[in-house]
Amino acid sequence: MSYLKKTIFVNAAVLLLGAAVANAQVSPQEAQQLKSNLTPLGGEKAGNKDGSIPAWTGGYATPMPGFKNGGRRGDPFASDKPLYTITSKNMDQYAGKLTDGTKAMLKRYPDTYRVDVYQTRRTAAAPQWVYDNTFKNATRGKIVMRASGPNASDVYGGVPFPMPKDGVQVMWNHLLHWRGTAWHLDVHQYLGTADGRSVLSTDGQAEQLMPYYIKDGNPDKFNGDYWLIRLVNSGPPIRAGEAIVGRQNLDDDKTQAWVYLTGQRRVRKLPNPCCDTPTPATAGVMSFDELEVFSGRFSRFDWKLIGKQEMYIPYNDNKIMQPTKDATVLSKHHLNPDYVRWELHRVWVVEANLKPGQRHQAARSRYYIDEDSWTGVLADRWDAKGQLWKTLWALPMVFPDLPAVSDTNFGFYDLTSGAWYSANQFNEKQEVYKIMPTYPDRDFTGDSLAGEGIR
Repeated sequence: MSYLKKTIFVNAAVLLLGAAVANAQVSPQEAQQLKSNLTPLGGEKAGNKDGSIPAWTGGYATPMPGFKNGGRRGDPFASDKPLYTITSKNMDQYAGKLTDGTKAMLKRYPDTYRVDVYQTRRTAAAPQWVYDNTFKNATRGKIVMRASGPNASDVYGGVPFPMPKDGVQVMWNHLLHWRGTAWHLDVHQYLGTADGRSVLSTDGQAEQLMPYYIKDGNPDKFNGDYWLIRLVNSGPPIRAGEAIVGRQNLDDDKTQAWVYLTGQRRVRKLPNPCCDTPTPATAGVMSFDELEVFSGRFSRFDWKLIGKQEMYIPYNDNKIMQPTKDATVLSKHHLNPDYVRWELHRVWVVEANLKPGQRHQAARSRYYIDEDSWTGVLADRWDAKGQLWKTLWALPMVFPDLPAVSDTNFGFYDLTSGAWYSANQFNEKQEVYKIMPTYPDRDFTGDSLAGEGIR
């Protein structure tokens, strides 16, 4: 086959695939399930057969007495006690509902790591306008093929694919899950070393904006920049003054990021804010696509929907925000199990396998996405040798004032080196996930960093 004919063949195949995927939408009749047997965001309303997963009855939208926006967030379920505990000794009894990464952690740290299982509470909720947009997305949303991979298109202001047909749609639901429109974070981030030390890597102040969720925004004018972040470091001393701005786009070829380098007193545009490239937001310890379990592009992998399963996952983890010292929740080799709440939930399971000819440190990954909130909660990654390498985690918390269930703390455990990372520790901060008015778009540009560099 000549080069010209081969090129025409390949391009035609891509166009045909794009057309096929683009037409994989939900019919108006199917969408009515979002008003009957499914929750407004697409989860199953009914509980499971034995009642260990209850029915969804509207979620949790009652702010705690005395709560003030920006203040320390309490635990609405502080009086709950564990129903049972999973350890290395009894894990075989529960193995079918544990991820490979969780089982590996139980085996690696048999004396300190455990899973305390609490009553399952289906707290996920959202404002009515998010429900309304999710219903619209069900019939209008589609996947289109671009050079950056399968992109979500014709969606806005809600879960893009509440009745997903494949793994890519599930992962887009995670990327675009409801967590508010604009918020401010004061955070610490720590690298846990193999010998049991916790090293502060970031003391930062972050502003985040989701233009995708501007309530009265015009979908026709939405440019695809769905998640914007601005992080400025005040410490540790070696990193004070550093800053990063990122703009994540539905078309990942349009994703952009800039860093302010104190040593050069210059703003530099990052050439590849993607995939397994180390991100300056975590001092290079995590890669871009490990943030919040997954935040990368799709083009390097083949995505397979395994299905929906009942699994033990972190959930309603407001408990971890209650201590006032970071050291209280950071054990030597993992988070302190005393402050991690696990529950039994249904999750979508998606597997990603590296395409031939593509490069990535993880040859295979498996992701676990909560059916109610669409938050990615756990993931496992295997290296090129087929060895289980990392387990990623995020702790979903309930924010009844929004209302929403979304992650704040996230990180990884490296199962080969013994190192680990915990991002977004709030324990020593007075301001925790402060809901803000919509930030100006200009705050999330390289020029904004250039104008405010102070070191």
